Amino acid sequence: MQLHAMWDDYPALSKDLQEVLQTIESNIQIRDKHVEKNVKDLIHAGGKLLRPAFALLSAQAGPEFDKERAVSIAAALEVLHMATLIHDDVVDDSPLRRGIPTIHSKYGRNYAVYTGDYLFCICFKILSAHASSVENIEFNSKNIEKILMGELDQMRTSYKMDVTVREYLSRISGKTAQLFALSCYSGATGSKAPRMTVAKCYNIGHYLGMAFQIIDDVLDYTSTDEGLGKPVLNDMKQGIYSLPLIYAMKGHLAEFEPLLSQKLDMTDDASEQVLALISKYKGVEQAFKLASKYTNKALREIKKLPAGAYRDDMYRLTKSILDRDI
Repeated sequence: MQLHAMWDDYPALSKDLQEVLQTIESNIQIRDKHVEKNVKDLIHAGGKLLRPAFALLSAQAGPEFDKERAVSIAAALEVLHMATLIHDDVVDDSPLRRGIPTIHSKYGRNYAVYTGDYLFCICFKILSAHASSVENIEFNSKNIEKILMGELDQMRTSYKMDVTVREYLSRISGKTAQLFALSCYSGATGSKAPRMTVAKCYNIGHYLGMAFQIIDDVLDYTSTDEGLGKPVLNDMKQGIYSLPLIYAMKGHLAEFEPLLSQKLDMTDDASEQVLALISKYKGVEQAFKLASKYTNKALREIKKLPAGAYRDDMYRLTKSILDRDI
């Protein structure tokens, strides 16, 4: 199974991630083989597997590290992530994900919704095999609620031109950072790490997830469709205003309003004008500065974890988040 090239520098972790993918694939059995193939294609479509990677690394922070258990937890988390992506694509009506057609664009919205629901079930199916070992993992409605509330917040603030930085951060805290936090938390709890270590892992995941989403939003304004694997500026046309745009609009809303008011009918020329304004008012630079702050918070927490090769890998991997261009 082909992994993203970034894992070439982490041979031990790369091997474990291969097992994560094998675990996921072995649990996906859909009667409609065309849909099954599409789901499995998504698994191997070049996703970075960052959430399972951090779950695997965090699992080594505790005294009772069990590789099989850690791989299962990591696999369940990645399946949960895949389910949310499929639902996101339906809501956003996005034609591409990781450079391949989305499930709803090939088979329709109903197929996609039920496929996402199916993956939620697979997530818990994988966890149930280790129920006796993961009873303390709070993989429950409270955590799912936070993720879904982030999605609802995003819908609530769509096309809101006076959206604040605080509202944006609250949205991505649930939409993205919660799953990173849960990944690190689950890995540490599964290996019986001390309470303080578990809390540090949770914080690491939160800060990492915040930085990751901000950089992802920066890339939406600086990448090509081919480089990002999905249509750039699609979120803006859908009324999802992210940090570079929010920063640029502060104090300059009158310049953006006639362009953004075009909504889904926004022309290429209008999009270029928005990009020019974001550049003029340093929206990308301001967003990147905040991503750097969250990354540094994560790095400081990582340094507090028990020493080990896993901690060194976690530190190096976290630093690389700011350097990504895809």
